[in-house]
Amino acid sequence: MLKAKILFVGPSESGKTVLANFLTESSDITEYNPTQGVRFESCWPALMKDAHGVVIVFNADMPSHLKELEMWYSCFVQQQLLQDTQCLLIAHHKPGSGSDRGSLSLSPPLNRLRLVHSNLEDDPEEIRLEFIKYLKSVVSSVSESRDREEMSIMT
Repeated sequence: MLKAKILFVGPSESGKTVLANFLTESSDITEYNPTQGVRFESCWPALMKDAHGVVIVFNADMPSHLKELEMWYSCFVQQQLLQDTQCLLIAHHKPGSGSDRGSLSLSPPLNRLRLVHSNLEDDPEEIRLEFIKYLKSVVSSVSESRDREEMSIMT
């Protein structure tokens, strides 16, 4: 069985745990309940080791989250030499936020990434389908990489 390690990262109170639990069908709870995340950068290298993909979750309604996006991208994608296709940006909209999905413009290099809007209250299955597409892409990349490695060993 092929396994893929996908990290969910992003600013505090962005919805990482709610989304991860929803996508893994671990919980039906969609309200905010603070989790004890890893807030110390010194732990990040251990978490990033052998990661195949990164999902950066942020709340687009919070200007501070938009300012942090480049830092999360730099630390978890660029410094780990992951391809942009191995990264997914999720603009998580909390229930009742009434956010305008069309008003979000990201600067380079973030504007090259796949951006998905999520609202578990309005259309939960849309985010699940988008995540499955992303996961299939990552697994395909991992499989191709493994095949190339095996061929190089054999030849």
